[in-house]
Amino acid sequence: MFAQRHLSKYYLHRLNKRCFMTDILNKAKSIEEYIINFRRDLHEHPELSGQEFKTQEKIIKELDKLAIPYKKAGNTSIIATLKGGKNGKTIALRADFDALPVKEETDVEFKSKTLGIMHACGHDAHAAMLLGAAKILSEMKNEIPGEVRFFFQEGEETFSGAKKIIEAGGMDGVDACFGMHGMPELETGYVNIEAGYRMAGCDTIYVKFEGVSGHGSVPHKAKDTIHPACIFVTDLQGIVTKNIDAQDPIVLSVGKFVGGTKANIVAKYTEVDISMRYFNLTVREIAHEAIKRHAKAIADAYELKVDVRIEESALSLCNDEQLAVIADKSSTKVLGEGKNINLPRYMGSEDMPYYFQHAKGVYAFMGYRNEEKESIYFPHHEKFKIDEDYLKYGTALHAQFTLDFLNN
Repeated sequence: MFAQRHLSKYYLHRLNKRCFMTDILNKAKSIEEYIINFRRDLHEHPELSGQEFKTQEKIIKELDKLAIPYKKAGNTSIIATLKGGKNGKTIALRADFDALPVKEETDVEFKSKTLGIMHACGHDAHAAMLLGAAKILSEMKNEIPGEVRFFFQEGEETFSGAKKIIEAGGMDGVDACFGMHGMPELETGYVNIEAGYRMAGCDTIYVKFEGVSGHGSVPHKAKDTIHPACIFVTDLQGIVTKNIDAQDPIVLSVGKFVGGTKANIVAKYTEVDISMRYFNLTVREIAHEAIKRHAKAIADAYELKVDVRIEESALSLCNDEQLAVIADKSSTKVLGEGKNINLPRYMGSEDMPYYFQHAKGVYAFMGYRNEEKESIYFPHHEKFKIDEDYLKYGTALHAQFTLDFLNN
């Protein structure tokens, strides 16, 4: 009798836990209007990286209503902390909220009121979804085993915001972190979550050749830099094909080439700015050394000086295998079976990987594509739109993954 009663309690506990864990999408649907309205407010009043002061005020106002403690970080970032009613692990959820210097060309009624600035990357949606998740989880905090931190982050577009939150102690004691980005390759209601490299790292490399100026009629009495710099630019693709394993993708793009002052003056200086994208850190090191080596060899051949300066923009993003499995199961609970779709790796970059240096993490791509609503444009386009139906799914996935990880 005792065993039967004990077994019944066990199954009741499992049933309650199952209901507790699978009702998250309905909770997101119940606050969908709240999430949409908050997102539209942010969209209407966009702010550039590091200048998101009004955005910060609006989020803080909502956190106060939810009685979630917070502290400011960096210029405009926020670290909010929700302590559950039970002891456990700590998870960090992150959303960015900066806009872009883009003039909006959409017909939505809540289009940007700030000329030349637009939420053209969907960060307004990211912030609204995380706030929605905070609202859901705050109402369940007594049942949460552990701690949830919400990072509302400035300056993702300048790859500076994550570092500010980390410097402020945001990742201290964190066991796992989770983030997401809306993408048009996937229709609304679909997601991409995969282990391994998902976004490229990015470096900007500045190469400056220095020679000796002189008259264009007697170039042999000077040391021209334009001709050797042209050879260097052509030579860069030889690094890609001859120094790098063909199975490890890398992109070297020269986006700026400046040399000389006048047609009949031999150019003393020529500057070449290179954008480099990569996944593998070993490949990154090989490419750095090769660029320095080739630049010096060409400079030596033409009796020039050369300076190579490498500026890190962002690291490559690599999803933890164990967390990707948990997130995949979370997405099934929210979206249903068969909604996690494979996608190629993106050569674009994010500053989310800086969090991954301090704790394992996983990053999801949420679909917002809806051709009837013209939600088809890739981020950074002046006609960028999202299907707002996707907001409830992103909100629910934030909350569901949090519960699944903390209860795992």
